[in-house]
Amino acid sequence: QMKQFKRGIERGGPGYVGLIAEEAEDMWHIYNLIRVGDTVKCSTIRKVTSESSTGTTSSQRVHTTLTIQVEAIDFDPGACALHLKGRNIEENELVKKGAYHTLDLEPNRKFTLEKLEWDSIDLERLDMALDPATQADVAAVVLHEGLAHVCLLTPAMTLVRAKIDVQIPRKRKGFSSQHDKGIEKFLDQVSAAMLRHINLNVIKCVLIASRGFLKDQLFAHFLEYADKEGKKLTGDQKGKFLLTHSSSGWKHALKEVLEDPNVAARLADTKAQGEVKALNQFYELMATDPDRAYYGYNHVERANKDKAIEILLLSDSLFRSNSIETRKKYVRLVESVRDENGVVLIFSSMHVSGERLTQLTGCAAILRYPMPEIDEISLEDEEARP
Repeated sequence: QMKQFKRGIERGGPGYVGLIAEEAEDMWHIYNLIRVGDTVKCSTIRKVTSESSTGTTSSQRVHTTLTIQVEAIDFDPGACALHLKGRNIEENELVKKGAYHTLDLEPNRKFTLEKLEWDSIDLERLDMALDPATQADVAAVVLHEGLAHVCLLTPAMTLVRAKIDVQIPRKRKGFSSQHDKGIEKFLDQVSAAMLRHINLNVIKCVLIASRGFLKDQLFAHFLEYADKEGKKLTGDQKGKFLLTHSSSGWKHALKEVLEDPNVAARLADTKAQGEVKALNQFYELMATDPDRAYYGYNHVERANKDKAIEILLLSDSLFRSNSIETRKKYVRLVESVRDENGVVLIFSSMHVSGERLTQLTGCAAILRYPMPEIDEISLEDEEARP
């Protein structure tokens, strides 16, 4: 998980934190922490051109540390890197004060982030990034003969932890021993990856999905393998496994696994599924009891004035708004709903459920009781997009 090497933060006021990301997931948290106007200090490489006495020029790449005030943020989910563009604000022998530079943040690169105001959403995001227990609570293994993906599912994204891809000899009449040995070796490798990447003290549920009986074979093999490695599973840990069907061992087969109603029911108490459940409940109320389901800031804020919000659903993209005022009004809304013991769910826009919520302006609420009068309020000035 993310490491913090220094910190001086005043809640609701200014402060700095020194961080180093270790996982792809951490970069998503950092993307949600850094905003235009923040200051970031990080080592970078600058091309320096020099001219010799004879007039020939040569250029070399030099490491230096720059502090920039962020003016533009670009997140590349594929490379899990952040590109920050801004002006240099501290004296530097290579880069003039006020000159533009791009800082690239990526896993294993230390940086310091400074803000004029750390609000409650920032601090929550920071705590979430620093505490691994709040991260992935579901693991999944999808497989077919010779191919398996071991994944961790966090509220924000699916992280592939291991891909096992081996050639297994074909089953030929009278020569099945080579095939069986190949399967045995394959299951050994998958079991080793599971033991290495799935922390059964943190994970609440492990899905094993395949066609036919391969999933049952893997589960039995994994129990034996863990026992042999001196990590025998307790009854409670064995109870965390759910064996189900998938069409293949490719990562995309996971989507259909998660859409299986039996799987969804089993995952109901995990964070991402909690959000899916709330969103489904919202859509259901829109159809059956619409005076208890409203979306759009104006309608939701009106319900909040009467302390009527039971569950507030927000997309994290709203907190990345370039408008400080927009962000502040959503932070106020979150704090106000929590003060009245309402539940606040912040959806990741990298998650399918977050994309669905964004279609509803990214802001929705399930009310404690019907408020038909809200329908009279204009929906204008809505932030349909962050």
